[in-house]
Amino acid sequence: MSQTKFPPGWDEERVRKVLEHYESQSDEEAVAEDEAAYEATEFTMIEVPVDLVPTIRELIAKRAAG
Repeated sequence: MSQTKFPPGWDEERVRKVLEHYESQSDEEAVAEDEAAYEATEFTMIEVPVDLVPTIRELIAKRAAG
């Protein structure tokens, strides 16, 4: 049996909390949360070709590092 691997900063408890949050939401709450994400001014959502995703992630990691 293989052991589950979590991303850095995540563990089983955090995953359970996230699942509980989304599974307990009403449809209206889920829509409101989605709409609020698109209204945020700190981030933006864009569509990019899949083959560029690794490069974009690398740029974001470099910016976060410093």
